[in-house]
Amino acid sequence: MTVKVGINGFGRIGRLVLRTIKERYP
Repeated sequence: MTVKVGINGFGRIGRLVLRTIKERYP
């Protein structure tokens, strides 16, 4: 269940963070 919660929490914030990182470091 820890992995599921991590994926759900990381899904919203994680996507925004990953998108910002990709834009800064393509």
